[in-house]
Amino acid sequence: MKYIAFLFLLTSLVSCKLSDDTNTTTVVEPIDYTETNEAEINAYLEDNSLESQKTASGLHYIIENQGEGAAPTATSNVTVAYKGYFLNGTVFDQSEEGITIGLDQVISGWTEGIQLFNEGGNGMLLIPAHLGYGSFDYNGIPGGSVLVFDIELLSVN
Repeated sequence: MKYIAFLFLLTSLVSCKLSDDTNTTTVVEPIDYTETNEAEINAYLEDNSLESQKTASGLHYIIENQGEGAAPTATSNVTVAYKGYFLNGTVFDQSEEGITIGLDQVISGWTEGIQLFNEGGNGMLLIPAHLGYGSFDYNGIPGGSVLVFDIELLSVN
C-alpha cells in the first residue's frame, strides 16, 4: 500500500509540473516574398514606362546620371539625398539635404545599390523585401514591402 501511495504522489507531482508549464514560445517563420515582389516591381516598371537593370540579388536599379566622382564601397561612409516610398507612391521617409551614413549600417539593398553610382550620380532603387526589411513589419513599413528610393549620391566621405 505504501508503494501505491508513493507512486500516486510521484505521478501527481510530475503531472502538475508538466501542466503548469505555460511559458511556451511561438516562432513565426518569415515569408519569402521574392516572387511576389518581382511581379510587383515588373508591374510598377511597366505601368510607369520605366526600364531597369537587375542585379543577381534581385535589386532593380535605374541610373539617370552615373556621376563622375568617387565610387563607394560596401563599407564607405556616404552622404545621400533620398526619398523613400512604396509602389503606391506613399512616402515613408526622405532627406532632401542628405544624410551621412556608413553603407555597412543600412539595409542590404542600399549597401548594394548605392555602390552602383559615383559621387554626383542619381537614380532609382527598387528594393524587394529580402533586401529591405524582410517579411515582418518594421517602424511603419509593412512586412514584404517593395521599397522605392530616388537617390542622389552627394559625396563619398
